[in-house]
Amino acid sequence: MRFYATTPIYYVNARPHLGHAYTTIITDAFARFHRLAGREALFITGTDEHGDKIAQAAAKNGQSPLEYADHISGLFRETWPRLNAEPGGFIRTTEDRHVRAVTAFLDRVERRGDIYFGRYGGHYCVGCERFYTEKELVDGLCPDHRTKPGYVEEENYFFRMSAYQDWLIDHLKKNPDFIRPERYRNEVLGLLREPLEDLCISRPKSRLDWGIDLPFDDKFVTYVWFDALISYISVIGWPDDEPFGRWWPHAQHFIAKDILKPHAVFWPTMLKSAGLPLFQHLNVHGYWQLGQAKMGKSVGNAVDALGLSEVYGVEAFRYFLARDMAFGLDSEFVEDALVARYNSDLANDLGNLWQRSLAMLARFGGGVLPADMEETPGRDLAVRLAEEYRAHFQNLAVHKALAAAWELVGALNKLIDVEAPWALAKDPAKAGRLAAVLRSLVEGLALAGAMVWPVMPRTGEEIWRRLGLDPARMDMDLAGPRRNLVPGRPAAAGPALFPRVEFGGGLAAQAEKPAAPPSPSPKAEPLAPELVTIDEFRRLDLRVAEVLAAEAVPKSDKLLKLKLNLGTEERTIVAGLARHLRPEDLVGRLVVVAANLAPAKLMGITSQGMVLAASRRTPDGEELALIAPSAIIAPGSRVS
Repeated sequence: MRFYATTPIYYVNARPHLGHAYTTIITDAFARFHRLAGREALFITGTDEHGDKIAQAAAKNGQSPLEYADHISGLFRETWPRLNAEPGGFIRTTEDRHVRAVTAFLDRVERRGDIYFGRYGGHYCVGCERFYTEKELVDGLCPDHRTKPGYVEEENYFFRMSAYQDWLIDHLKKNPDFIRPERYRNEVLGLLREPLEDLCISRPKSRLDWGIDLPFDDKFVTYVWFDALISYISVIGWPDDEPFGRWWPHAQHFIAKDILKPHAVFWPTMLKSAGLPLFQHLNVHGYWQLGQAKMGKSVGNAVDALGLSEVYGVEAFRYFLARDMAFGLDSEFVEDALVARYNSDLANDLGNLWQRSLAMLARFGGGVLPADMEETPGRDLAVRLAEEYRAHFQNLAVHKALAAAWELVGALNKLIDVEAPWALAKDPAKAGRLAAVLRSLVEGLALAGAMVWPVMPRTGEEIWRRLGLDPARMDMDLAGPRRNLVPGRPAAAGPALFPRVEFGGGLAAQAEKPAAPPSPSPKAEPLAPELVTIDEFRRLDLRVAEVLAAEAVPKSDKLLKLKLNLGTEERTIVAGLARHLRPEDLVGRLVVVAANLAPAKLMGITSQGMVLAASRRTPDGEELALIAPSAIIAPGSRVS
């Protein structure tokens, strides 16, 4: 089985924004899901570079259309890997392979007798690069851009789209899942209740010369939509048989609802006229909105996707988009909702589960993977949730698939609370039960890592690596992780998967109003005037340590008692971190400690060292950030 998915090829009149990011990320997630299910999967994207808007934007920038398109197309190509999206192909409509495909396609349709020359007058929206009928206008305005189209009358070539209206209606009725979700199929059937007009497929060079020449009349260029849709087959080699014949029978398009008509009406009738098979599904998602308005460059409220991902992390950004939009419906973008989702789902639920589980594996299981067992608590639930997850993904309900994954995370957290491994460890007679609980936690974490991988690929891979598993062998079936969890292999908690975050400064608001002048940065403390020699510095024994346990010190609002693993021994250190970090956020983290400080008593507790942190003064008080290695490193390693 194969899976071939396409995003729209994005128009290069604007930089990538949140709307582009969502479509690309969600398409990437579907491709990854199908790979996880054992299928070959390819997803492609690209840029649409012809038409009025590009010529106008290039002129405004003092560039040729190709120079302008090269620059913006490059931004799109560079953005997707930075959002952990990995398209298997990228197409530009200015490429020779695409021009060849458009020419061949037009030749086929023209030979079929479905192209004719005529005069047409209509309401033309430059923003949409299309004609609108009176019925399609809203109060005389373009329904998308809310601007008044100009009336244009000229001679052009037309595609006999009306000849295929009855055929298209019949196809939609016989194939009810051709357009998904169903509400968009119904919308298209509603459009088709009115007589379908023929499609103007050219622009005279006297008005626009930035486009692909018609093969039968070089005084005209191809209409940008007729040109752009053909990219879905030109990118996989059409008009040649390979790899077109391998991928096209499995094609699925992922689009936003604003381009429903071109994909649901223009494209199927074009394919039918050219004698080519149709795609499998058209999958249509809603809008991300700001203040109940569609988000987009044309309406001046686009949110910078890269900026958001840099503030909160790419994985958290991808998770929020997939979790907070029900596919097919609109969703409101609120930045503090992203922060709440991050701290609740990622830091508190998944991150806390990871740290608790691995800390207990270190304390009660020697830090190595436990042996497999016939019966472990919660295994039946995990199998059921994996089945639900698969079904939801197949039905486009990514948000529900993630909810199933988080039900598993919640069940594992509850397992810890109910079974209390720390209590089981005190009773030798319950050693078997303790081992079963630890095994259940490890299996559950491996399965959770696989379930989050389509949406959060780096997180899923990191979970598997830390469990000693090979991400290249990732399997959504619980039996897969069970086979690959080799007893006795070491597992490391490493740094926190998702440290808690605060609200990041209103990136969404910046899309609507100019940014306020930056506040002056707090002044750094002056450097110490005393110099030390290298020999004096070497007297400090700085070591990497893993936090095994953390708890508040009674009667102190500043101090935490930490139990640390320094590789060859365990130590207790009292640290003034309570106002900055919660105990549960520290368990499993790697820190740097000064290991050869003389012991000192704090609140009656002997402290054997010092945890290193950076501090700064802010208008709200002091901020602390722990000093930690940037990669996973064994506890006890020397810092030099």
